[in-house]
Amino acid sequence: MSETNRRKFLKKAGIFSAATFFTALSKPAWSKNLEAALRNAEGVSAADLATEEDFWYYIQQSFTVSSSLINLNNGGVSPAPKTVQDAMKRYYDYSNEAPSYYMWRVLDQGREPLRRNLARVAGCSPEEIAINRNSSEGLETVIYGLSLKAGDEVVATLQDYPNMINAYKQRELRDGIKVKWINLELPSEDENYLVSQYVNAFTTKTKVVHITHIINWMGQIIPVKKIAQEAHKRGIEVVVDGAHSFAHFDFKIPDLEADYFATSLHKWLYAPIGSGMLYVRKEKIKSIYPLFATSDNPLKDDIRKFEALGTRPMYIEQAIGKAIEFHEMIGIERKQKRLHYLKNYWFDRVKDIPKVKLHTSFSPDWGCAIGNVSVDGKTPAELDAFLMDKYKIHAVSISWENIKSLRVTPNVYTTTENLDVLVEAIKTFAKTI
Repeated sequence: MSETNRRKFLKKAGIFSAATFFTALSKPAWSKNLEAALRNAEGVSAADLATEEDFWYYIQQSFTVSSSLINLNNGGVSPAPKTVQDAMKRYYDYSNEAPSYYMWRVLDQGREPLRRNLARVAGCSPEEIAINRNSSEGLETVIYGLSLKAGDEVVATLQDYPNMINAYKQRELRDGIKVKWINLELPSEDENYLVSQYVNAFTTKTKVVHITHIINWMGQIIPVKKIAQEAHKRGIEVVVDGAHSFAHFDFKIPDLEADYFATSLHKWLYAPIGSGMLYVRKEKIKSIYPLFATSDNPLKDDIRKFEALGTRPMYIEQAIGKAIEFHEMIGIERKQKRLHYLKNYWFDRVKDIPKVKLHTSFSPDWGCAIGNVSVDGKTPAELDAFLMDKYKIHAVSISWENIKSLRVTPNVYTTTENLDVLVEAIKTFAKTI
């Protein structure tokens, strides 16, 4: 953003219309400032806004993140903004006034509107969305619900999430299916390589392919649609782990041409911890057994059969609605551009440091917020400990199959000043070798 536009932004950010003045009096300062910043951002391109620190400062004020710790492990679980926290606490207090009445007869009535709102964000029918607790629960519902028999094959990768790997191994042990494991060399910007690794593993016995949309270990985006198209040509069903992709970058679930997709809403949607979503293509619902029995007809054609979880914290579920509002307030294009900018901001400043190696693509086609780094001669765990001990930076060391590096995941509340501290820390650490 030019200096002239920046001055205009700052000048306009403090101006309220007469229509909103009296309403604003009852709101906290951070909320009033955010509303002003959002009004001022109208007409500014997402690319320009991605670098406008004054705007993102107001977004940061919507969170309650610690000022004594720089949290760069948002890939594990993200904090929720204040509005989501407040809603969850309010619904919790409400539930405890008379739990069986307020949970089941009042709060539970909000599930269908919530389903419709999630479907709008996902770009699909509400009749294809089930609300649950996390990606693992959604994906294992599908993995254990698929009608597979001895000798049937599943194609997956060694870089997939451990819960999914172990779920398929359990089906191998119990049912005699066979899993063909691919070992991806990452990062990669070669679509043909990535697609062919899956396709070359397909045989006439392959019934399912499992694809992780964005590899959680290091942020590689996988070309799901191309793989799904090749799978469907062969009558193979497609299961997609979208734990790190949903609400992270811009896509609609049907665009992937997946049959099944699950995500954790407490990551990039900023919903309360312990909230998730399962998508099942409408025509596939009837053939999947639910993980928890729901009626005398487990093969009924109703997405709600996947929600028979027993008594659960409905105050968490209903607060998802506020997370959707916050997500749509920012806008997915703005969010994606900012997250990608933040990853490349620190990448650009450490890429030429001797012995420092980067393990995620700079390209928005192949990566977004998540970025991985290593330093020759040191282990990821040593770099992790140094960042925490000396700079109070929280990241996470990764040692999984052929991925050995430190995962750094900023978020919309992360400032470039935070990342400048990270850059300084990596420079200092590299000099210790």
